[in-house]
Amino acid sequence: MAVARLTWCAAAWAAAVLAAGACGPGPPDEEGYLDQLVEERAAMNRFLAEGSDSPVPLDRRSWMLPVRYYEPDLAYRVPAHLNLAAEQPVFEVPTSTGQSRPMQRVGTLEFTLHGESRSLAALVDLTARDEMRLFIPFRDETSGEETYAAGRYLDLDRTPTGIYNLDFNRAYHPTCYYDEQFDCPFPPPENRLPTPIRAGERLPPVEEQRFPVGGLPAAAADPDADGN
Repeated sequence: MAVARLTWCAAAWAAAVLAAGACGPGPPDEEGYLDQLVEERAAMNRFLAEGSDSPVPLDRRSWMLPVRYYEPDLAYRVPAHLNLAAEQPVFEVPTSTGQSRPMQRVGTLEFTLHGESRSLAALVDLTARDEMRLFIPFRDETSGEETYAAGRYLDLDRTPTGIYNLDFNRAYHPTCYYDEQFDCPFPPPENRLPTPIRAGERLPPVEEQRFPVGGLPAAAADPDADGN
């Protein structure tokens, strides 16, 4: 792991905290980060392969598991500042089963990725057990080719400073990727990044994919068909 890369990451975190005008957390501790990430991924694969409540059907585990990931890349682990919205409306988000789910838009996460300013809407899933977590569904230029067509998710624990560790290495596929019976919200239009995010979970190689007869549900294969 290059010292220059770590120094840049620390500087980026410091700049984000200063821009927020608050005393926020220091740069993330890189010591053991890769080991922790590898352990988390191994634990997830064990749960999906052996867990009694795994969302992966038994007849799909042979090709869906283990979960495929992009190689860890610190360039996709960036500080983000949450700009809280003056108004935090509740709206209905279309889902993969043709239903809708109530979400609250609490603000916008502002960050810099590969030298470009980006933003993602920070939502709260009002049907979730823990409404204190931020829900960040997104699509990017890998969606439908290298990653699941309907997008991927990130979950963030709330911070008192408004500074977040936005780690795309932890981006994950929704449960409807494994089994279309699950109800998964689609990313809103503002959460469609015009750049490839080659971090986190990815699809198996094309030659290993064995989607159900008839392919993916139309809504999951093309969320835009719902007008979302």
